[in-house]
Amino acid sequence: MNPPLLTRPAPSPLRGRWRLKPNVVFLNHGSFGACPGAILDIQTRFREEMEAEPVQFLWRRYEERLEPSRTVLASFIGAQPRDVVFVGNATVGVNAVLRSVPLKLGDELLTTNFAYNACRNALIETSRRAGARVVIAELPYPLRTADQAVEAILRAATPRTRLAMIDHVTSDTGVVLPIEVIVRELAGLGVDTLVDGAHAPGMVALDLGKNPRPAYYTGNLHKWVCAPKGAGFLWVREDRQEALQPPVISHGNNRPRTGYTPFQDRFDWQGTIDPSPWFCVGEAIRWMQALLPGGWHALRERNRELAVAARYRQAAKLHLFGGFAHVALGAAKKARKTNSAPLRHRAAPRTTGPRGRQRSASNPGTILRGSRTAAGERPNRLRAAAHGGAEARGDCRYDGCVAGYRQTMGQPRGTRSLVTRRG
Repeated sequence: MNPPLLTRPAPSPLRGRWRLKPNVVFLNHGSFGACPGAILDIQTRFREEMEAEPVQFLWRRYEERLEPSRTVLASFIGAQPRDVVFVGNATVGVNAVLRSVPLKLGDELLTTNFAYNACRNALIETSRRAGARVVIAELPYPLRTADQAVEAILRAATPRTRLAMIDHVTSDTGVVLPIEVIVRELAGLGVDTLVDGAHAPGMVALDLGKNPRPAYYTGNLHKWVCAPKGAGFLWVREDRQEALQPPVISHGNNRPRTGYTPFQDRFDWQGTIDPSPWFCVGEAIRWMQALLPGGWHALRERNRELAVAARYRQAAKLHLFGGFAHVALGAAKKARKTNSAPLRHRAAPRTTGPRGRQRSASNPGTILRGSRTAAGERPNRLRAAAHGGAEARGDCRYDGCVAGYRQTMGQPRGTRSLVTRRG
């Protein structure tokens, strides 16, 4: 018997400030946020100015529109303007970092099984070009404590690890990882961290000027900040800026501007594009700040409360229960003991290869299988999971609502030998 349909909620008093279809209940701001009408109007004016006087707009008056947005953004994320550049989205920021990190044969790039598929593909392609290897730390799901995430990541690090790409808020599961602890522990091992913060700006408070600071942080502004599509940023710690190049290399490499860093010179102009999303960022941040009396703090709390309420409502209608209610699509199997080695660099264990052969973990072709989850299922089981922000486990928060979840994506053809899994 099919579960009863959810009733349509009463429209919010704020709904009229967005231009959503009247019959649409929009729940997926985490993928493509809707932009308020007031900000779209500002973007339209920028575009009209650009078409009325293209040279004035894109050449002579470019910085005077870009810099105010950068200043507001830097304050919003707790950073200095000199350390921030705009990019089209977080995936662009990830690619810029990965293409700039020097790698050699046998080096390792570390991530988790919660990594966003597009960025995981960028890791794989980067490792293929350099003869390196992608190592995937198998985080259990659901996470019961923050320590489980930290320990799984540290167990997967080795002296060969050159960079760790870690999500701040995971895309498929809505887990807010304890990023400050992860950054600090990896730095103690000599490993730089690239934080994929695609979902974080506007959802969680950011303070990138506070120690421990990652080497790189990239985020999207078209989601919870509600800026126009094409607005993202890349923050880079000052000691890592010199080697960083944008995905598109243009005039900035040999045309310095007074008052700007070489890092900003390289990224601020990457060819002729529509820069209006970047110019609107400052206005979007201010507009959202003024939406509720308590500003951004009140707005983040309200969004979280709505997500939690929707989670419980959905769970009740689907007859789900428990702290992490979920339906497993596939038979659960007996759990296997997880590796409880001390948190230090160690050699990866020997494992069974794809066809049952024993293969050395030092072999680039090794596929290391992650341990099964606490529920006893293999990590690649497809689930429909209901997990709300009310469920907190240490510093790991589940801020999603209802998500179809698969922990391991399919790998691009011909890249299987580049990926190592460590549980």
